[in-house]
Amino acid sequence: MSLDRGTNMTGLARMDLAAATATRWWRDAVIYQVYVRSFADGNGDGIGDLLGVRSRLRYLADLGVDAIWLTPFFTSPMADFGYDVADYRNVDPIFGSLADAKALIDDAHRHGLRVIVDVVPNHTSDRHAWFHEAVAAGPGSAARERYIFRPGKGADGELPPNDWESVFGGPAWTRLPDGEWYLRLFASEQPDLNWENPEVRAEFESILRFWLDLGVDGFRIDVAHGMIKAEGLPDVGHADQVRMIGTDTTPFFDQDGVHEIHRAWRTLLDSYPGERIGVAEAWAPTAQRLANYIRPDELHQAFNFQLLVAPWDAVGFRAVIQESLETAGMVGASSTWVLSNHDVKRHLTRYGGGELGLRRSRAAVLLTLSLPGSSYIYQGEELGLPEVLDLPEEFLRDPQRLRNPDHGRDGCRVPIPWADVRPHFGFSLPGIEESWLPMPSSWGPLSVQSQLHDPASTLHLYREALRIRRRRQAFGDTPLVWLDSPEGTLAFGRGDDFVCTVNLTGEPVELPAPGRVLLASTAPATAGDAEPIAEGDLVRLAPDSAVWWERDDA
Repeated sequence: MSLDRGTNMTGLARMDLAAATATRWWRDAVIYQVYVRSFADGNGDGIGDLLGVRSRLRYLADLGVDAIWLTPFFTSPMADFGYDVADYRNVDPIFGSLADAKALIDDAHRHGLRVIVDVVPNHTSDRHAWFHEAVAAGPGSAARERYIFRPGKGADGELPPNDWESVFGGPAWTRLPDGEWYLRLFASEQPDLNWENPEVRAEFESILRFWLDLGVDGFRIDVAHGMIKAEGLPDVGHADQVRMIGTDTTPFFDQDGVHEIHRAWRTLLDSYPGERIGVAEAWAPTAQRLANYIRPDELHQAFNFQLLVAPWDAVGFRAVIQESLETAGMVGASSTWVLSNHDVKRHLTRYGGGELGLRRSRAAVLLTLSLPGSSYIYQGEELGLPEVLDLPEEFLRDPQRLRNPDHGRDGCRVPIPWADVRPHFGFSLPGIEESWLPMPSSWGPLSVQSQLHDPASTLHLYREALRIRRRRQAFGDTPLVWLDSPEGTLAFGRGDDFVCTVNLTGEPVELPAPGRVLLASTAPATAGDAEPIAEGDLVRLAPDSAVWWERDDA
């Protein structure tokens, strides 16, 4: 489907838009995702909290990121670890208090860090006051109009209202004792809201204002593609619907009506000073459909998951990068780059694990950090953390495992190690024996403390890459220019003085050096191992490596 608004800009209009947005912080920001439960435990109960995040702000500032994104810390029974919200204006006691949230926001600003919080508008918890009221009020009540209730099919209404399936497996409907069914596209504890109801829209505008007034710099919008359902709730017509998400049209995701909501939210965000932003977690069947979410009057960013799911292959990577840049450029937006998050297996493991996965993951971050747009870092990737694949069964609590035991997300949510001190490596306070998920006994050398003393560590690579990125004129909105390079490699320039090369093969590859080495995931070598490398020298790029070069004639 072609874009129907904002995509037919003239060349002059695009230039004006580019000029107007070139200095906006979010267009090339590096944003660090904090999965609050697993970042740092400040009160000693084995669960990460806001006090723990606050205690590590200096680390994040020294790392060199521009903003932090906090996963939900609102009041919740934790059926889906905070993505089932019972009170959007308060903090769950597990994570602290509202005063802790305010202190964290203020402290982050003093450290030069902006704060983005997760908002969950598609559904609430079944323990939200609205849902309690809806259940008590009964069929046909105004309280039930806030959610999506329907009578069932069959002689006695014993069958679900349609064939929709939950993202977590099974029917997307749960029946109440009074016979009515409610829609819940995720867990049964997460009833979907009815966004056709003006009361729902007004409530969320109030929720956004509450947190904006508290000082947050923006929102990551969970399931931003899901609030509007097709009229009449028609059947899909076949099973295994989760495979359609992001690849095909469904009646419950990416309906055109969601854009009216996002336009209203953009107006609200723009009414506050300081460039507050909205970031869509949106899955759409085409790049063009995804671009709808970031048109000039809608949200500022949308997560681009295409590189995350791309195989380790130069042709595939280049195609994804090119399409992503072109699609975002159609609407005057900047692209985003994501390698891992709290919902997917860590990319070091996806790239093969062990030394192979580490080499590739180090190369991948230099690639993404040198691309035009904004980059997201998932906590612990700067330490080279792998997916934990052998968690004991009694610790596996992710509701997504109901769909497929192999697709649980617990392994990427294990707490991160701060010091080489067992059993929880500085994640919690001394004397605490267990963290909410157990940490591998081998993680001591991967801890922040250990890597700070090792100039060859992955942590040092990230810190240096972010330092260079921040000071270079070539980044920002400077376009990417592809350069010729050997098969299995990528090479591109940014501005007059910067080149990135990536060898995605398992063998050394020779090419003329485009300049002096600025930074390398694995150092290249000259034919005679002469140092330093000068522009024009024939060099060998190490297997699965990336190099940043500064041109001599800059």
